[in-house]
Amino acid sequence: MLDRILIEFDKTLRTLLATPASQRPQPGKSLPETLTEKQDKQRAAALMRINHTGEVCAQALYNGQAITARSPDTAATLRRSAHEETEHLAWCETRIKELGGRTSLLTPLFYGGSFGLGLLAGSLGDRWSLGFVAETEHQVGKHLAHHLKILPAQDQKSRAIISQMQKDEASHAQQAITHGAIPLPFPVKAGMRILSTIMTTTTYHL
Repeated sequence: MLDRILIEFDKTLRTLLATPASQRPQPGKSLPETLTEKQDKQRAAALMRINHTGEVCAQALYNGQAITARSPDTAATLRRSAHEETEHLAWCETRIKELGGRTSLLTPLFYGGSFGLGLLAGSLGDRWSLGFVAETEHQVGKHLAHHLKILPAQDQKSRAIISQMQKDEASHAQQAITHGAIPLPFPVKAGMRILSTIMTTTTYHL
């Protein structure tokens, strides 16, 4: 357990302080930049900032769950998902910089809260923990679909990133279900949606 805690502490520092890297090419990297209006760039950057913070939260959640996972197979599933979230972080952060924006000032706060939720979810048992993964990914998928609708119409570079993230999140949810995820009770799902709304509302501006 001590080794797990030290490893996750190192991951926390890397997530919050280091520049994330991706082994896969950034989707849409070769596409030309089509946003020229300042207002469009600011809106796109704000939406990508929300997506970036969402990926930070997901990574924190999975890292917290991995510490308390009962089964090595469950822990491996969580780590694979967390690794892809790191790639999403890299894509979102790069796109935010391209648009002249910045990541959220509240990232450490949201990381800490999500990590604590991950520890709690993992302590309930692997099937419940995987249920949190599946529900998290379903809710993230809905947010991404909404962002595709409200992004500036000509912003194909951001759309390429979000579209690939959608596919990855759906895959994470399916992996969790395949490994035995339990559907969460409605009050828990509703509470997660409320927390998600707080995150998206605040990080759009901060």
